[in-house]
Amino acid sequence: MSLSPVRHKILETILLHDKPVKVVQIAKETGQKFQTVMMHVIGLTRMGYTKLPEKGLYAITEKGKTALGIPEIDNATAKAILADTPQDKAFHFYADMGEPLDYYAYSLQDFCDKILKISVDSIEFHLNRGDFESWFTGLGDVELARKTALLKEKKLVGEELRIRLHEIVENRCIALATLV
Repeated sequence: MSLSPVRHKILETILLHDKPVKVVQIAKETGQKFQTVMMHVIGLTRMGYTKLPEKGLYAITEKGKTALGIPEIDNATAKAILADTPQDKAFHFYADMGEPLDYYAYSLQDFCDKILKISVDSIEFHLNRGDFESWFTGLGDVELARKTALLKEKKLVGEELRIRLHEIVENRCIALATLV
């Protein structure tokens, strides 16, 4: 079933949060009125795309992720995403075009750790170019690539960007580890 643009944006907003979120927060982030978002969230819940894990908080379901084009991850895929990569497949951090840094991420967990140490300018450079999305897709993690693209749309900068990106990747590592 095709989603309206508003419902699609609501699902993406919930996806990016990585945890149950209040309708008022979804409304704020999507620029929609509370009543409109509430009506759509109720509809999405009836369709099985969102769930109500606790009163007043909504989370996306696997069916909701599928509606956004995100495939379900099985044990073998989770293991492959979390595995170490060879040098040529590692993420190479740059300060700018033609300015490589001596920082490499050899796994998703390594990437998560390096995000806390690398310069914010490098993070902004790679995020704006779509490099993180490409690397995550190459690892086989469509969901993390999508979350990173959604984060880019937020136009965060500086430490706020670093903290949010780290949180998203760390939560993803934890979620994948539970599947292994």
